[in-house]
Parts: sequence; structure tokens; C-alpha cells
Amino acid sequence: MKKVLLNFSALLLLLSFAALDLNGQIRTPAPSPSCELKQAVGLTDVTIVYSRPGVKDREVFAADGLVPFDKPWRLGANSATKFSFSEDVMVGDADLKAGDYAVLATPGASEWKFMFYPYESGNWGSYLEKEPAATVTVKSQTWDTKVENMTFHIGNLQAGSADITLFWDKTIVNLPLKVHTDKQVMASIESVMNGPSKGDYYAAATYYHDSGKDLNQALKWIEMATAGDNPAFWQVRRKALILADLGKKDEAIKAAKMSMELAEKAGNDDYVRMNKKSIEEWAKM
Repeated sequence: MKKVLLNFSALLLLLSFAALDLNGQIRTPAPSPSCELKQAVGLTDVTIVYSRPGVKDREVFAADGLVPFDKPWRLGANSATKFSFSEDVMVGDADLKAGDYAVLATPGASEWKFMFYPYESGNWGSYLEKEPAATVTVKSQTWDTKVENMTFHIGNLQAGSADITLFWDKTIVNLPLKVHTDKQVMASIESVMNGPSKGDYYAAATYYHDSGKDLNQALKWIEMATAGDNPAFWQVRRKALILADLGKKDEAIKAAKMSMELAEKAGNDDYVRMNKKSIEEWAKM
């Protein structure tokens, strides 16, 4: 009986230590914090998941640096950096299908190579013996400002392009990104035109007008959008702008007056002011 009690006491002691171990774990900050960057470029969603190592008074990019020249690198810390594209894109001069990619880099003194692999895992070493889906070579730059933690930035945003820029220490590397916004919008227009609403006609006309495409087609669509007894003042405003760009000033002024009246009824002073200014400008031409 005494032996059983001793064994039971030992079991309780063991369970107590186990519970202490589970509940007493100490949390500390990661030396290279993880980061997820998301950005819409045109109609394409771009996501970059990576870890952000710090300089920490070390020489980073050099022949014998923390990240040696001319050797493959996981493009961050801890695991392979992951790029994701919701649509087909072009990075540099390379076409990439929509999907997830593990991205490695080979830094050099004046240029870098970026290798894109279909994503399988964060184990960056597993990609070294594989053929990348694409390799992009770009020039690197240096500047006077020091960036402590490696940082990706997606900027210079346009409807069909952007720049993916890497900053770390005093090095800058820029990856030009192109997306197929025009192709996507045109496909959407063609699809929707099988049974479009007035809003669809307005959206199609607006895109054609803003993109400098066929203005006569844009006019046909905006006329469909504004047909009927209750056109929207902002849609009639677009009709006026398209007419003006087609050189039809009298018709443009007539449409602008209509838009201004509708805006006054709706209590929208901004459109009243814009139409009034346009009428004055077009009347002088």
C-alpha cells in the first residue's frame, strides 16, 4: 500500500511539472519578424509573405558579407519568401501565371537575379536543385539612407503596372511589375455586354473615355446609360465630357446643363460647380 501511495505521489509530481511547462512558456520577440504585404495593382492582388532580418551593425551585401554576392539566398530570414498573384502577371521580362511562388535571389555587386519557383513549402533549400519557372535579372542601387530591417514596398501604382522594391541596409533593388488590366477589363466588358445594365454601360463608356479608346463607341454606351426619364447626374456629366472630346461642343453644353440641373435637385454642389465651369470653357471655344 505504501508503494502504491509513493507511485501515486510521483505521478502527481510529474503531472505538476508537465502543467508548469505547458503554462510557463516564455514568449520573446522574433529576431526577424514575419510580415505580410498586400496590394491591389489594377485588378490583380499581389501578396508578399517574408521575414525581416535586421542589419544589427553587420555588413550585409558583400563578397564576404552576411548575404554573400553570387550565392542563392532565401530573400529574407527563416524561410523562402512567398509571392502570390491573383492573375497572370509579368515581372521584369518574364511572364508568370497566377499562383504562389517561392522567390530566391542571387545578389551581385551591381545586379541581382530573382528566381521564381512554384511554391511547395518554406524550405528554401529544397528549390536549389530545381528549375525556376522564371528568372529575372535587374540592376541594384545604393543610397545614403540606411534601412535597418529588410523591407518590401509596392509603389508607383498605375492601372497596369507597379514597382516591387526591396530596401535593406543601403541597397535598393526594383522589380518592375506589369498586370493585364486592359485585357481583364475588355474581357469583362465583352462578357457583361451580353446583358448589360445601365451601370454596365456607364462603366464601359467611362473606361473607354479614360483610356482614350473609341470615343464614338463610348458615346453609344453612355447614351444607353442615360436613356430614359431619370438619368443620374454623374452619368450625364460623363456624356458631356465625351461629347466635348469628340468636338461636339453644343451637344456637350446641353448635356452639362442637364447634369447641372439634376445635380442641383440632388443637392450635389460639386457637380454643379464642375458643370458650370465646363459650360463656361466650352462656350468660349
